[in-house]
Amino acid sequence: MLAVVLIAVSAATARLFIWPDQGMPARVSAIVMLDSPGNELSAAVRLARQHRASFLVLSLGTPDSGPRCARPVPGVKVICFNPSPPTTQGEAEYVGRLARRYGWQSITIVTVTPQATRARLRFGRCFAGPVYVVTTPIALTSWPYEIAYEWGALVKAVAFQRSC
Repeated sequence: MLAVVLIAVSAATARLFIWPDQGMPARVSAIVMLDSPGNELSAAVRLARQHRASFLVLSLGTPDSGPRCARPVPGVKVICFNPSPPTTQGEAEYVGRLARRYGWQSITIVTVTPQATRARLRFGRCFAGPVYVVTTPIALTSWPYEIAYEWGALVKAVAFQRSC
């Protein structure tokens, strides 16, 4: 029985956090970079420079995180913000309001690989259109912590924080 549980948890971990669904179509309404411990800024800016969206939305985390807003990208409106609360939930709520204001039809989230599943869940609750995810890698040494963190955060999002 223990072996079955261990196999099930390992398979779920692999599917949810190590190899989550990801990818995006040629064009979306907005590219949204989350405040995560990776190299999301360069990936988000690269997508914006390829004109894959009309908006580039960058979460700066808390005001204490320091400025990370990108330089202007020709033909792309850049919006930088500090989410309140300074969490994925706060980021999803803010982007949901922006989407309604600007009439977005689809978004792509740029985040670290382990956060992809939870980010898609949270943003899907605050945004009515398709939510795509593009991930950036993390250091090998960060994986144990990130997987443990994501399990706790996913349980919280599924069981306790079910609204936008």
